[in-house]
Amino acid sequence: MLIEESNWSGLTPEEKKKELYLRQKRTLDDFLEHGAITRAQYDKSLGNLTEKMGMEEILKEIGFKI
Repeated sequence: MLIEESNWSGLTPEEKKKELYLRQKRTLDDFLEHGAITRAQYDKSLGNLTEKMGMEEILKEIGFKI
């Protein structure tokens, strides 16, 4: 559920935070897929990102377990 740039201004601060988190997670996914980072690096980075941004519930919503 990535939001187009043109719709960004209509989002609430919480929606923007969630969108930013999902974009950063997708970047980590791409890095892992292309071998730019190891699975251990991915898990650590995603865990840190999730914790610092308070997005544990988002991962549960998408069915992802760390």
